[in-house]
Amino acid sequence: MRAINLFAIVIGWYALVGLLPGGIGAAQLDSGTIGEERILQRKSDDPIVAPVPQYAFDNSSILQKQRAYQPDVGELDFVYHNHEEMTRYLRATTARYPNLTALYSIGKSAQGRDLWVLVVSASPYEHMLGKPDVKYIGNIHGNEAVGRELLLHLAQYLVSSYASDPYIKWLLDNTRIHLLPSLNPDGYAASKEGTCDGGQGRYNSRGFDLNRNFPDYFKQNNKRSQPETEAVKDWISKIQFVLSGSLHGGALVVSYPYDNTPNAIFHSYLSQPSLTPDDDVFKHLSLTYANNHGKMSRGVACKTASPSFENGITNGAAWYPLTGGMQDFNYVWHGCMEVTLEVSCCKFPPAYELRKYWDDNQLSLLKFLAEVHRGVQGFIVDPTGNPVERAQLKIKGRDIGFTTTKYGEFWRILMPGVYKLEVFADGFLPKEIDFMIVEQHPTLLNVTLQPSKRTTHTIVQMPFSSSNTQSEVSFGDTETVSNIDEVKDLVQLPVTSPVQQMPDVAASVSLPMNTHNSDGNADGFSANGGDRLIFTP
Repeated sequence: MRAINLFAIVIGWYALVGLLPGGIGAAQLDSGTIGEERILQRKSDDPIVAPVPQYAFDNSSILQKQRAYQPDVGELDFVYHNHEEMTRYLRATTARYPNLTALYSIGKSAQGRDLWVLVVSASPYEHMLGKPDVKYIGNIHGNEAVGRELLLHLAQYLVSSYASDPYIKWLLDNTRIHLLPSLNPDGYAASKEGTCDGGQGRYNSRGFDLNRNFPDYFKQNNKRSQPETEAVKDWISKIQFVLSGSLHGGALVVSYPYDNTPNAIFHSYLSQPSLTPDDDVFKHLSLTYANNHGKMSRGVACKTASPSFENGITNGAAWYPLTGGMQDFNYVWHGCMEVTLEVSCCKFPPAYELRKYWDDNQLSLLKFLAEVHRGVQGFIVDPTGNPVERAQLKIKGRDIGFTTTKYGEFWRILMPGVYKLEVFADGFLPKEIDFMIVEQHPTLLNVTLQPSKRTTHTIVQMPFSSSNTQSEVSFGDTETVSNIDEVKDLVQLPVTSPVQQMPDVAASVSLPMNTHNSDGNADGFSANGGDRLIFTP
């Protein structure tokens, strides 16, 4: 029976692949909102199908060298671009690469400038089941300008390399990358090239530091919320981002959550660390960026009076505590693992140095994004195969939770080890499932929840409270993707994940011969070399 079910899943996946277009070039989102982004959907009565592709992941074994890159100076050169020039470039890119890019605005700055986001993906207009969304945000401080230009060149590099570089093709085929080059275009307009220090242009046009303007996990933030901040909060409530980086300037380090601490009375350097339950993951993500950077991992201080950072990374609160930071908000409120990337000692260096900054950061920017394919991912469904939306999930022993998408999808970046997933949803019995993470490959875990026989709902106390209610967004008409009678609780290692095989990667791993589920009963492996771990309800 298991063999029949697995065969049906494989057939369903190939049927799904045949329905996915490479991109829709006729439509354009350059003046639209997030709600107009079209999503590949299914009819409400059709059960969801967990894709079963051929895939292996070993990000450490490939992309060891910097890629050759020479931008077309007619399209983009190593110079700074004001808001109008940046807008023209982004629109020209979507016109030139309609099958790989889509442009949309998440809102406007206090002075009315669009906050543009460029999607770069083999499916820019459509969410493909099981494939994660990631993001980079630049220029949250208007006078920290290097990240803004790095993201423009990253977009150019990705679209121009898709046809010739197998790694870039793999990345774009299996990930939707959202690039927001400038969150603070008003502050940028008030800044001055060549200014390495100082606060001119740091704040938005109303004088607010946008990286102190988000709800805080440890302390009440009474600062009046700004339009740029509101746009980000609305954006990440509608798209479930898994991984994120915020690009800053003024130091050379990766800073990871928490940024704040319950014990901080005033902001000072060299405070005590404030560690998250996912500290091992955040350190790994930070080291991935720092170790692939041209200089960062050396931990050299930018100035004599500035602190140095071992291996080029630091806990945010250990560096200096702050209230209202964006990375803590992403992690606690939405389960998105965000770090702060300080990419230049000089905040607004001369334009002739931009090529050097690109060379230092190119490999880091790429390899950091690929880490989204590490850990566990899958679907939460009901007994009829329909997705369970906004199911609340938590890794046992890690008190920061995350939720499923409207399609029942979930992702969590984890390091190798054995874990227990706790799943809660209104109207369903809670469930716990043991699973394993290995270094080379992500684990696909599909969970079927059983309806609760009681009339009361399960209530889960999340480790935080938010005044922001996540809003539903309409994505238009639906269409059938595929059908299958049943989705079993299934962990498949090592070659199962909703993404295609990364080039130049080995795809073998040894597994133990048995394990136990949350009820204490042994679950069996299939006889095909021990690479499938079957959980049955």
